Amino acid sequence: MKRFVLQKLLQWKDSPYRKPLILKGVRQVGKTWLLKEFGRLYYENVAYFNFDENEEYKQFFELTKDVKRILQNLMLISGQKIIPGKTLIIFDEVQDCPNVINSMKYFCENAPEYHIACAGSLLGIALSKPSSFPVGKVNFLQIDPMTFSEFLIANGDENLAAYLQSVGSIEPIPDAFFNPLCEKLKMFYVTGGMPEPVKMWTQERDVQAMQEALSGIIEAYERDFAKHPNISEFPKISMIWKSLPSQLAKENKKFIYKVVKEGARAREYEDALQWLVDARLVHKIYRSSAPKLPLSAYDDLSAFKIYLVDVGILRRLAHLSPTAFGEGNRLFTEFKGALTENFVLQTLLTQFEVVPRYWTQQNPPYEVDFLIQRENDIFPVEVKSEANIVGKSLKKFKELYQDNVKLRIRFSLNNLKLDDDVLNIPLFMADKTDKLIGLALAKQ
Repeated sequence: MKRFVLQKLLQWKDSPYRKPLILKGVRQVGKTWLLKEFGRLYYENVAYFNFDENEEYKQFFELTKDVKRILQNLMLISGQKIIPGKTLIIFDEVQDCPNVINSMKYFCENAPEYHIACAGSLLGIALSKPSSFPVGKVNFLQIDPMTFSEFLIANGDENLAAYLQSVGSIEPIPDAFFNPLCEKLKMFYVTGGMPEPVKMWTQERDVQAMQEALSGIIEAYERDFAKHPNISEFPKISMIWKSLPSQLAKENKKFIYKVVKEGARAREYEDALQWLVDARLVHKIYRSSAPKLPLSAYDDLSAFKIYLVDVGILRRLAHLSPTAFGEGNRLFTEFKGALTENFVLQTLLTQFEVVPRYWTQQNPPYEVDFLIQRENDIFPVEVKSEANIVGKSLKKFKELYQDNVKLRIRFSLNNLKLDDDVLNIPLFMADKTDKLIGLALAKQ
């Protein structure tokens, strides 16, 4: 498999301002594989330490803050050489090891010549705790599920991935590329971007193994719910998690606590939902009252939508069978486009620094699925799951905020084109959104 984030790791390695690195990302998103592959490709050797498998390693960090002594102990116990600049040191499963995380401060200050990368699941939870944390002494890198382009490469479709990468102008995609890309996108909705299910499909062509891999990931996440410090929150987290497909199946996808449990109130479930957000198992998208900067200043904190970390996990959690993707466009119409919206959001999150918002207006009802901020511009985004793109909300948004809108964006199964100020992006090009907006603005 090829992961584009390797390029960011290489930039970290070569940076004169390099600090110990912390990789964040959900369980089984491929953090360990990525670090080991990075070490194999760009270092003479890798010194790997897993604090879940070898809990006794934690003692080395409890007994001293002297990093040279810590390294000496690690070398002796593992039989590994650790050479500055030539060895990549990997500390894995550090989420339950505050002393290891805290020691990054001393590595940064007293031994900056060593290349250290830490990884662990639920690090978002660990780092949100008010324990001693090396603020300003570490670099962070978020690892997200594989993009559609990475999926194409894993699937042996390097030619299609290369074609998408080569698009340098806003003009229709030839049918010879357009049609197979639509078909591959349906496959991606089924597998999602978690590496193990992708591998089971792309290398083994085994639908059952792919299904089991997704089920295994979901079960691992559900076991993690018990790691909430307040054990009474466990059933609440579980109920929110299981309600997500039905939340996203609604026409209005605003999160409603009563869907979780009849009579449920926000204050009873807020902590449980926040745990899922901190763990990055779900993404919380607030309603924005206006497309102005900064976006966060216009958040309506009482209204938000919740999406899952990965479209394949959403499909599996909803018990939608993989056979749906062999039935014409039926897969795209299940959940009234919930899969499509989830897919588009997970691609936007990897491209833009500011988390997207959404916009609605009541009486008559209008909804723009996402607002994205690119540099100092805000763009309304509409997501259509098919080629039928009759939608009044983008038009209404333009009427209301004419001076603020340089470009309107629509994702659909229609071809790439710029209609006045509406940029139609085929869904399979969603991970090229940033580039395509730049091309469209240059054309105006």
